[in-house]
Formats: sequence, structure tokens, C-alpha cells
Amino acid sequence: MKELKTHQPDNLQTSKKRIFIGLLGLTFALIMLIILVGGWIATIGLNHLHPSLTLIAWVIAGLAFIFLSGIISALILSIVLEKDFPFTQKIRGLGIKLFLPLMEILGPRLGVPKEIVRNSFIEINNRLLLSRHRHQILPERLLILLPHCLQKADCQRRITTNIDNCQHCGRCDIDALTKLAETYKTHIAVASGGTLARKIVRDHKPKIIIAVACERDLTSGIHDTFPLPVYGILNQRPEGPCWNTKVDVAEVEKALQTFLR
Repeated sequence: MKELKTHQPDNLQTSKKRIFIGLLGLTFALIMLIILVGGWIATIGLNHLHPSLTLIAWVIAGLAFIFLSGIISALILSIVLEKDFPFTQKIRGLGIKLFLPLMEILGPRLGVPKEIVRNSFIEINNRLLLSRHRHQILPERLLILLPHCLQKADCQRRITTNIDNCQHCGRCDIDALTKLAETYKTHIAVASGGTLARKIVRDHKPKIIIAVACERDLTSGIHDTFPLPVYGILNQRPEGPCWNTKVDVAEVEKALQTFLR
């Protein structure tokens, strides 16, 4: 059985890694600068109250620097080696919650569009998941989560409440994906938004999710569900965002073959 590989060329994958690491480092430097400036401003006022308070402020700033340096170092090591170490799990969660939103703000100001920042994050996330979860998941503990925009806009069948309502007419990729889930005996569902997606996850309690969506929704989904692993596959938007989108079904099947025990 073939192992799953991301569909981008190696040079593009390397480029995404460099973009992510670069923005991560710059975000860390900015946070450190804020801490140092804040500590310096604080010492001016504290020194008038008591000299020992100045020392305490610098100690706190130093501890924050050491703590955040450890987080950044662990994240960068994990990304460079493409290996999700057990001790980096909680650290990676903190990195996702803290650094990613700042990177989305900083990136466009440095000429890196927000979509590229998100795309690089999804790529890094996927490569780390592949290093840790190969052939570990039972079929009933895997969930394929799809966006409602994969369904043809003029289709009258409501599949967000029950994907079995699909008539399998073959006009959209829902047909092929439901048959894929049936073949591999995994759960599959369609969500029309974040609230419904979270409800679906709570109901199914999966060990891993293969999610299809755009950069924005995949990034927010990975962020919201952490530490539950989400493998993201970008949809294709030949008619624009959120309208008659498509997905590479073969890529979804390769992901199933890689993660399922």
C-alpha cells in the first residue's frame, strides 16, 4: 500500500516550511521585544517605589523569555525534523493558540498574504500528523468531515442533517466520498458551519478527522479542535469560494489508507 504524500512538489513544501518557520521566528522576536520594552517601562515606575521591585520585574521578564524560547525551539525542531515528539504535543497546542493568530496579523504586513500563512500552517500540521499517526486508527474512530459547498448549489437534497439523503447522482464529489466512507467503514458527515462541525465531532468522538475545507475553515478547525488531530485537505474552487467546490477524492483515499489500521 502506498504511503500518503502531500501533493505539492518538494520545493513548494520546503518553501511553505520556510515561510512558517520565518514567520514563527519573527513573531517570537516581536513578542520578546514587547516583553523587554514592557519590562523596561515597568522598572522606571517600580524603581521609585522600591529598588527590589525592579529586580522582580526583570526576573519575571527573564522567565517569560526562557519559557517562550523553549516553546519556539521545540516547535521549530519538530517542524524541521518533521517529527511530532510526545513532549511537543502540549507545546504545539500553545503555539497554535498563541502564535498562529499573531502570524496571521504579522504576515500580511510583511507581504505574505494571510492565505499563504494558513496554507503553510496546514501543510506543517499535516506533515507532523503523518509522522505520528500512520496506520493507528480503527475505521470507526475516523471521521471524514466535509463542507456543504461540495454539494451542488441547485441540489434540493438536504445532506447537512443526514448525508445518507444523497441520491448519488454523481454531479458532485459527495457521491464518491460517501462510497469511499462505505468502502473503508468510516464515519462521514457534512457541516454547514463551525457550530454544526463541533456538534458532529462531539457526537462521533473520533480519534482523528480528515477534513476538507478552504484555508480559513481548516485553520480555524485545527485551532478549535486541538488536541484532536485534524488532517486538512484543501478544496478546489473553480467557481469561487463556497460555491460548487470540489476535492481530490484520490487524496482523501490516500489519507484513509495511511491513517487506518
